[in-house]
Amino acid sequence: MKTDGLMNNAVKMFDALSTDGLTHEALELFSQIKDEGHMPDVVAHTAVIEAYANAGQSKEALKVFLRMLSSGVAPNAYTYTVLIKGLAADAKLGDAKKYLTEMMDKGMRPNAGTYTAVFEAFAREQKMDEANEFLQLMKAKGFVPEEKAVREALNNKRGLVFRNVINILFDK
Repeated sequence: MKTDGLMNNAVKMFDALSTDGLTHEALELFSQIKDEGHMPDVVAHTAVIEAYANAGQSKEALKVFLRMLSSGVAPNAYTYTVLIKGLAADAKLGDAKKYLTEMMDKGMRPNAGTYTAVFEAFAREQKMDEANEFLQLMKAKGFVPEEKAVREALNNKRGLVFRNVINILFDK
């Protein structure tokens, strides 16, 4: 069996353990994979960040992210996406904004799911003025929201939060 096949299976196993709420077991697998050197560090770290984020443990996800940075591993766009979505979902709006800004400052473009999650957090917390200020900051960095993509990201959501996100991003 090729190493690539092993890595793909390990990633699938890690994802399955994480999805099933078996975070401890997933972290043990991560440790074994990392020790064997079979997975690129950014992939391994991102998988752990995602496991914590999916479990609603954004504080732990952020700790792993910061350890990753301190060990010299550079995040990619997916790493930022996972972290930002986890922070936004866990009402850590300040951190979500910080890392979305950092992502853009590094020349990475957030996808609709990423920035929509942040604006959903603004809407849930009813911080419309702050959301509009943040949108202007993002636009100053060259950001342009895409309405079709935002509607797809919000496809199963309705109500006040949905309307507020659309109002903020598209002034409707």
